[in-house]
Amino acid sequence: MEAKVRQRSTADERRATVMRTAISAFAERGYYGTSTMDVAKAAGISQGYLYRLFKDKQTLFAALVDHCSDLLRQAAASTAASVTSTDPEAVLQAMTASFEDVIADRDVLMILMHAQCSAGEPVIGEAVRTCYAKQVEYVRAVSGASDERIRRFFADGLLSNVMVGINATTLDTPWARTLRA
Repeated sequence: MEAKVRQRSTADERRATVMRTAISAFAERGYYGTSTMDVAKAAGISQGYLYRLFKDKQTLFAALVDHCSDLLRQAAASTAASVTSTDPEAVLQAMTASFEDVIADRDVLMILMHAQCSAGEPVIGEAVRTCYAKQVEYVRAVSGASDERIRRFFADGLLSNVMVGINATTLDTPWARTLRA
């Protein structure tokens, strides 16, 4: 009779598992409403092992912010590469569509929104500022748009986040139509 050999996961594999499960847990209950015990249990590991993978809860959440930031940048890069025009408006319009595709994943959207609300925590605040810095500088480099147009691009994106976050994108009311215009 052949004995089954148990394959042990590497730390990187476990870290990836924790990230996948943590994004759902934090998206649902936020930074303050989610415990490291919740994340460890969802990942099928002990809380002690979670702390071996991530220094603390802030470090774990900041890693999630970095992950979401990378998703945004990858989507923007893919879209920008397919734009044939050098017109800043054309580039920004295409990037808006890629942004909307990324935030259609409600967990990613909620991590980004919870991150802004938790930015008073030093490590998370730094991750959020780094996320914005990378996004703004990438959009500037790829689009060639003016600072004012880039500001409007991000302002519209943040409003889109709120509209998706509060499930108001399909409401047929005057206020919702105004904010979607």
